[in-house]
Amino acid sequence: MNFQEQLHLLPNYLAAHLQLTLVALGLGIALSFPLGLLASRWHRFEQVVLAVASVIQTIPSLALLAVIVPVLAALRVSSIGYLPAVIGLTLYSLLPILRNTVTGLRGVDAAYVEAAQGVGMTPWQQLWRVEFPLALPVIVAGIRTATVWTVGMATLSTPIGAPSLGNFIFTGLQTRNYASVLVGSAAAAGLALLLDALVRMVEAGLQRESRRLIGVALVLLSGLIGFTVWTAIRSAAKPTATRITIGAKTFTEQFILSEILAQKIQRDTSYQTQVLSSLGSTVAFDALRRGQIDVYVDYSGTIWTTIMKRDTVPPDRAVLLAEMKAWLEQEYGIGIPSALGFENTYALAMRCSQAKALGIRQIGDLRNHAAKMTIGSDYEFLGRPEWKAVSSIYDLTFAQSRSMDPSLMYQAAANGTVDVISAFSTDGRIAALDLCILEDNRSAIPPYDAVILASPRVMREYPDVVRALQALANTISADRMRRLNLLVDQQQQNPAQVAKTFLQELPQPTR
Repeated sequence: MNFQEQLHLLPNYLAAHLQLTLVALGLGIALSFPLGLLASRWHRFEQVVLAVASVIQTIPSLALLAVIVPVLAALRVSSIGYLPAVIGLTLYSLLPILRNTVTGLRGVDAAYVEAAQGVGMTPWQQLWRVEFPLALPVIVAGIRTATVWTVGMATLSTPIGAPSLGNFIFTGLQTRNYASVLVGSAAAAGLALLLDALVRMVEAGLQRESRRLIGVALVLLSGLIGFTVWTAIRSAAKPTATRITIGAKTFTEQFILSEILAQKIQRDTSYQTQVLSSLGSTVAFDALRRGQIDVYVDYSGTIWTTIMKRDTVPPDRAVLLAEMKAWLEQEYGIGIPSALGFENTYALAMRCSQAKALGIRQIGDLRNHAAKMTIGSDYEFLGRPEWKAVSSIYDLTFAQSRSMDPSLMYQAAANGTVDVISAFSTDGRIAALDLCILEDNRSAIPPYDAVILASPRVMREYPDVVRALQALANTISADRMRRLNLLVDQQQQNPAQVAKTFLQELPQPTR
């Protein structure tokens, strides 16, 4: 993608980011000020409320969102998208506002308080006419800190299905599209600076008692709020045609496959589609079974080990697929319209030159060398059952392990930063960077056939969508998938365009 394409996407993502930020900040201020006021009066309450806010702040943002999602699901409310993102951002905004409210009110000179009492002010008048104005600079400093934090944190709402400027960053990092990363980062930084300047302007206007400054700041802030409200109304006013939602995980292949599914459905049916990309693995499955997304591509090994919790693998791939299909239908009503025809399994890979020099062809050959090597992996692999099986069956203990973004993992292997990586077998960068896959001669890693999963709603109510997806059965070989991935990763083509070209080469359906 070029900058022009990225800028075309900017208004919608910016509006979504603003909505998240402004709502979370508004809720954060509304919660923090009364709590801070109570904490400034009662020391024990202060200890409790600040301790809770501090603990929330220490939880990594993605971990907090990962906790919120299943909690909302248990309450039977929307567990992906806008709601969990707003809750998470609100919780993260509390500490600076809360702490500065307490500090500001506690820091008011006792002489001013005594003077207010001396002229007969009520406690309420004392608070609003004396304490609050004097504490305002400190409170506003906390709001400014929370504003910048919230804008930055909002980019992390993408993996739970809430569109934001993070869509640029997550997609750009994975596909090595630096124009996308730059646009997303610059927009987030600019938004943070703008909101900080508006809050600072309000603070200066209050300190100088300048109605002009306050008025300008409020007009600009109202403009931002108006922009987000207008985009929300415009979106809500669109015709309410049936829309099929396609999920995608956080790597290139998923971006391409989600576009193939979306365009295939639109081409063969009368329904519109939308893609929610960069979802976490378990987030995508949970969203599917609850009907919050309709279709996405997953892999048989992931379902077998992570969802079904099986620790033994059938000797035949067809048996695994049949058992998995029956289990998903029985447990959740989820259907598998088709298997796409390729397997994207986890595999251990290393530089071909190093493997040749050490005489390593199979995973078992690593046993005599692993103690001096570093293994790199994506965020999930080292905590998955597959790694436990590999390390146990082959008796492997590496000197170091490093988890990193998949987009950086292959380059780390190519330049020698790590010796071995947990590669995806259909990733085009394996051949492009002269990496070799090590043979899993003891079958420690289960099959990873790419399959289309459809929600119970789609299986029940949309037979034409199911037929469109069934037409994709066995249309993509592993070699073809590698070439498609390379078009995005190496040649910087748009996943949507790659999907369109692929579908144009498929035979048109007969209606």
